[in-house]
Amino acid sequence: MSTEQTTPANGFSYELTRTLDAPATRVWQAWTTADQYAQWAYAAPGSVEMDVRPGGTWKATVVTPDGGEFPLTGSYLDVDENRVLVVGMDVPGKPAPAVMTMELEEQDDRRTRIALRQTCDTAEERDMAEQGSTMLLDSLSAFLTGGAKG
Repeated sequence: MSTEQTTPANGFSYELTRTLDAPATRVWQAWTTADQYAQWAYAAPGSVEMDVRPGGTWKATVVTPDGGEFPLTGSYLDVDENRVLVVGMDVPGKPAPAVMTMELEEQDDRRTRIALRQTCDTAEERDMAEQGSTMLLDSLSAFLTGGAKG
């Protein structure tokens, strides 16, 4: 597994890329199947619901390491199976959702390059989102190779 991290100079954006030891179809299923997603994405058991199609909704309750629970909701803005998933995340007090883009590029039949991108309103929001995305990629990578999360 390799990791790259870039923070563009324009605005409050980040992009994280990794090469995962799994084919794109397996990465896609881990990210878009509720029972698999719940196993690696720090979700409370039974809290994940996904309607993976443009305009479909999702929800999950994230459990922090200290036991705090945070319900999250959103929608899918773009879905191109095994290639691109654009997710809108509802943010209390904001009229528009926060948008994160996940792109998959199969390297060969065993490895996939994943890229996560997001633009935020402030440097603090970007830093928090980037930290959360890094944790997700770490946990996803462990899940795909048969390890435990976190």
